Amino acid sequence: MKTKYVIIVPDGAADEPLEEFGGKTALQAAKTPNMDKISAEGRIGLVRTVPPGIEPGSDVAQMSLLGYDPLTFYTGRAPIEAVARNINLGPNDCVFRCNLVTICDGKMEDHSAGHISTEEATKLIKDLNEHLGDEGFCFYPGVSYRHLLVFKDADFDVKTYPPHDYIGTAVEKILPRGKGADILVELIVRSQQLFTNHDINKIKKDLGENQVSSIWLWGQGKRAKMESFKKRFGLAGAAITAVDLVKGLATLIGFDLINVPGATGFVDTNYQGKASAAIKALEKYDVVFIHIEAPDEASHSGNVEMKKKAIEQIDRYIVGPVLEALQRYEKWRILVLPDHPTPLASRAHSAEPVPFAMAGNDVSSVLRTAFSEADAAKSGIRIENGFELMEYFLKS
Repeated sequence: MKTKYVIIVPDGAADEPLEEFGGKTALQAAKTPNMDKISAEGRIGLVRTVPPGIEPGSDVAQMSLLGYDPLTFYTGRAPIEAVARNINLGPNDCVFRCNLVTICDGKMEDHSAGHISTEEATKLIKDLNEHLGDEGFCFYPGVSYRHLLVFKDADFDVKTYPPHDYIGTAVEKILPRGKGADILVELIVRSQQLFTNHDINKIKKDLGENQVSSIWLWGQGKRAKMESFKKRFGLAGAAITAVDLVKGLATLIGFDLINVPGATGFVDTNYQGKASAAIKALEKYDVVFIHIEAPDEASHSGNVEMKKKAIEQIDRYIVGPVLEALQRYEKWRILVLPDHPTPLASRAHSAEPVPFAMAGNDVSSVLRTAFSEADAAKSGIRIENGFELMEYFLKS
């Protein structure tokens, strides 16, 4: 009988010690009996998911977690999301991530425009195409604040800046720079003019919500291609996630996607639904990959209690039920880890190593301890090349 594998990723859960938690991290402050059980009965360690010299982000970190070297396969974040949205890119097309953001007093205030609803956002993207679009480029709607802009046969060589990593920064300091940047800046400025008196913003203003000030263009790249997971590891997999980045990566490596009603990519996501879908998927698939965005979004919002609660929800409603269900199988393994740290203090991603815990058949304990950044550092297990963790988990 084949071993059943589950990987659970609480996005951005790793952090730094916080005064609000008496010098503990959010992971240490949260009640996580199920993650702690995996750590104590199995194996805990540190893994570097972001290679040196690469900007820390979920794109490269998630690619590493799935067993692929970003230095070989990474072409940009937006091309991965284009795969999730079934956008066929030509060999010379260039695609950008297009956020809807809130800018206040010349500074980046909110990378998500108040976590705008998908319905409102779709209307705005439609209006962008109608007023700004031409034969050379097109906006594509996504989920909430996350959208795409595709240029046909374009030649860009620009430096761009992810808005979630520059909250509170003067916008003029993080505008695109380089070859073709003038085109991007012009579109950003024109979007601001379009949004100023938009009906959706009038409603948001009346409700006291963050308004959509502008589009923000970043994460650019050209068509992505990756090797099949089944070819590399001999296992069939499925992914459960609400965000296009993970959906795109999963599609690129040949995983099936399992959609869960009520999965939002935010703290109000359907935790129980994700767990139920994963448990059912184990009947068919060898590997089930569960991604939860909530802790990362809480960090970007700078909300310490929201992050702690999100971690506790993941432990109670996903890790616990899935761990229990796995034990019905003769052979099983489980792996829990964040993709990267998102410290609440900076509200931005960092490239520091993250803790991982794995348990199951033939996984011997090295340090019977709780699951946290500090405990993982004590274990002596450290994987420098994040993409090697997958083989370690599947075969060690």
